[in-house]
Amino acid sequence: MFLIVEDIRKGGGRMALSTKGLMHLFVVYVVWSSTYLAIRVAVAPGSGFPPFLMGGTRMVLAGLILLALAAIGGHRLKMTKDEFIRTAIAGVLLWVGGNGLVVWAEQSANSGFACLMVSSSPIWVAFINAVQARRLPSPLLIASLLLGFAGIGVLMAPAIMSGNAAEFSSGIALTLAAISWAAGSVYQTRCPVSLETPVASGYQHLISSLGFFLLALIFQEPVPQPTTSAWAAWAYLVIFGSVLAFTSFVYSLRLLPINIAMTYAYVNPVLALFLGAWLLDEPITAWTIAGAVMVIVSVFGIFRDRYRQEQRQANADGARQVASTSTE
Repeated sequence: MFLIVEDIRKGGGRMALSTKGLMHLFVVYVVWSSTYLAIRVAVAPGSGFPPFLMGGTRMVLAGLILLALAAIGGHRLKMTKDEFIRTAIAGVLLWVGGNGLVVWAEQSANSGFACLMVSSSPIWVAFINAVQARRLPSPLLIASLLLGFAGIGVLMAPAIMSGNAAEFSSGIALTLAAISWAAGSVYQTRCPVSLETPVASGYQHLISSLGFFLLALIFQEPVPQPTTSAWAAWAYLVIFGSVLAFTSFVYSLRLLPINIAMTYAYVNPVLALFLGAWLLDEPITAWTIAGAVMVIVSVFGIFRDRYRQEQRQANADGARQVASTSTE
């Protein structure tokens, strides 16, 4: 995801609002918010779907569909050895680590809580980048990071105070999921491949499915016996979560200004909370609201700091161009 954002940003230029782009963004709002609810339905106690087998079968079919669409579009499917290695590393971090931990955690965690915890990924991305840069972040970034980490703590507070081992374990797993997704995003940005986006994503899905199946063997998951609702949730995750919403996200980035396209980061957690409360009767507590506000404001601050840095860099590049022209 973050690789796409970086590539679009480098293109530069202003983009006017597009009705088609806004429609695709609406799909991203609704579908990506509801995938956490679908995961909860698919792996909740009594669903008959073990978490890693559910995730692995989803990854296989979604990957095949993405590669089939890429083939129809005439994209190159053959990978070099280097592209395979980079795609595999990104796929394991993003899908096995990121999505796999979410699937495991949602056996007991509410879908809205899961979405809120994973929405902290931009906070971890900023933290990883700041550590790798080895320079003092801006005051805005420092404040945003501290607020984001405090928000994660607030979201985890009820599980810590209650001493509920299952809730606490789920919270830790979701925190690790956000970190893994952030690490995969940073790696994907810094070690890109020349494959088209649907091709890279398709291979990531297929490669990550091997990781899911390996975990299913390690944990000796039983043969799936999904209920009708679990099958429906699984199909929704394959078609809408992995294929439709992903495609819509790419189009929204191409057709809309980046600051509009990235608003999904603020909308999805709120909408996921609403959907979980409406359809699954998940409680929304004062802790949830406070933590959600802190995380969302933190993400906004991080995006704002990133925008300021890019503006300063663009101004510096422009000034150097003018100076170079005037000396010729």
